[in-house]
Parts: sequence; structure tokens; C-alpha cells
Amino acid sequence: MRARVAWRCLLVLLATAASTLARADWMQRTEAIMGTRCYVELWADDPLKGNDAIDAVMAELRRIDDLMSHYKPESELSAINQHANERPVQVDKELFDLIKLSTHYSQITEGAFDITYASVGYLYDYRRRIHPSEEQIKQALPAVNWRNMLLDEQHHTVRFEHPGMRIDLGGIGKGYAVDRGIEILKARGIDRALVTAGGDSRIIGDRNGRPWLVAIRHPDNPNKVVTRIPLSDSAMSTSGDYERYFDEDGVRYHHIIDPRTGHSASKVRSATILAPTATQTDGMSKTAFVLGAEKALEIINRMPEYDAVFVLPDGKVLYSNGLRPAAPRPPGAQSSPTAATPRVPP
Repeated sequence: MRARVAWRCLLVLLATAASTLARADWMQRTEAIMGTRCYVELWADDPLKGNDAIDAVMAELRRIDDLMSHYKPESELSAINQHANERPVQVDKELFDLIKLSTHYSQITEGAFDITYASVGYLYDYRRRIHPSEEQIKQALPAVNWRNMLLDEQHHTVRFEHPGMRIDLGGIGKGYAVDRGIEILKARGIDRALVTAGGDSRIIGDRNGRPWLVAIRHPDNPNKVVTRIPLSDSAMSTSGDYERYFDEDGVRYHHIIDPRTGHSASKVRSATILAPTATQTDGMSKTAFVLGAEKALEIINRMPEYDAVFVLPDGKVLYSNGLRPAAPRPPGAQSSPTAATPRVPP
């Protein structure tokens, strides 16, 4: 009798364990937010908790879009663009801090990253195939200068010192939103996940015991891969001249604007940056388009937390020091730690 009871108890325990294991699985969802494709994938022991976690991330992305979108007239960023030429505009501390952070990337990229590019950038409309004339660029370009933003940290106000100035956080805001999504997942106990907004992604943990394998697409063929990089607990941003663009008379007009010229930057076709956070990678991924790959690599190689992959107009692929593929060894040569495959960023 006791043996039967013990056997039944064992069967119940096994059934309960099997039920628990069956519930644990990868979950994913895609939504259109911030004018782009936003994607969340995570491992959840409980599908209800996993679904709630994805809901929370998507809600956070929408909140940030409402605060920082220059397309929405009711956003605080739109209020800056409307009134900061006339008077200081007080904004939420979160928005103020991100604007201030953008000036850090302006400094380290020697002005290649500049949110005031929007003073010219608003003249482009890629869906309608509209670009400014040379005269329009000449008139608007003097307003492009991040140093002409007056930021009052005590009162969280933004003031423009030059007429016609505008700002656009599209070059850093999506990365920031991705990081906020990851913070929400971590707070809920999720330790394996991917959050993506457009070309900006951040990963926590691994995937089934192995790093996530992230592909960099060919600039001219979405079905062709330039390289694949194994990642875990890292962020990655890819910018390309194939994202928002149109071609006219042999010229490609795309959304990455050179703040110095007002024209679409064309020194690389694609730039991928790796770093611990998506805010970092997003803020640096446009640099090579403006400065060129060699100069951008000089900057990247001075910062140990960063790595990069650049695709040049002639198709050549350049890697930062931490990702450079190993040169082939002569027959019979012994392997060494320096002749390894590209490392996984920490």
C-alpha cells in the first residue's frame, strides 16, 4: 500500500515538473513604435510573466517616443524646436539628461555626431523623395552646431543661441529606449533576452547556452551577410545608407547627414558598433559616415569598451582591433591566443 502511495506521489511530482518545463520557453513580439520595427525576445519560465514583461517594454518604448519624437507636435522635444529660439524651454529631466549626453558624443566624435543636424535634416523627406537645394542648405547650415545649445542643469532648460536651430534625437534615442527596455526586463528577473529598435539592439545572457549569433547584412542585398558576430551581454547598432533613402541622378540621399556639409554622408556604406549599452552604440554608429572609416577606427580603438565593423563603398570590410579576423597561419604553425577568432565583447 505504501509503495502504491509513493509511486502515485512520484507520478504527481513528475507530471508537475513536466508541466513546469513545458511552460518555460522563448517568447517574442514585434510592434511598430518610434517609426521603426521594435522587437523583444526573451526566455520566460512563466508565459504570463513573460508576456507581462514584453508588455512593459513596449509600453516604455511608446512612452519614450511620446516624450522625444520630433514627429509628434505634443512631445517635449517638439516644444524645444518650437520655442527654444525665443526663450529657455523647461523639459523633463530624462529628456534634458539625454540631450546633455548627446553633447558628450559630439565631443568624442569631433562633431561628427550632432543632434542639431536637424536644422538641415528637416528639409529632407525620403518617402516623398524630396531633398533641399544647395541654396537651402547654405541658408540652414549655420544653425548646425551643438555648441549653440545652452543647457541649464539647475532648471533643466534648453535654449538655442542661433536662429533656425532644431534638434533630433533619432541618432541616440532608440538606443536609449532599448537600454530602458533591458532595465525593465532585468528588474523583472529576466536574464536572457534581446531588445531591438530599428538598427539598435541589446542582449542580456546567452541563447541556449551559446552566444547569440548576430548577422551584419550586405548593404545592397538583405539576403546576403557580410559577417556574423557572437554576442552575449552586449549591445550593437548598425547604420546603413540603405535604411531611409532614395536615389536621384546617380546620387543616394539617405538619413545620415554630415553636420559639416548638410549632405548625406557617404564615406562608408554600413557601420556597426559594439559596446556595453545601446545608447553608446547608437551614439557612435554614424561617426564613420562623416569622418571616414580610418578616422572612426582611430577613435574606436582608443576606447576599450567599443568595437566596430565598417563596410566601405568599394565593398571592403574593416574591423576594429578587438574584432579583426586572424591572419591565416603557415602550415605547421602552432596556434596562439592572438590568432583567435573575433572575440565576444564583455
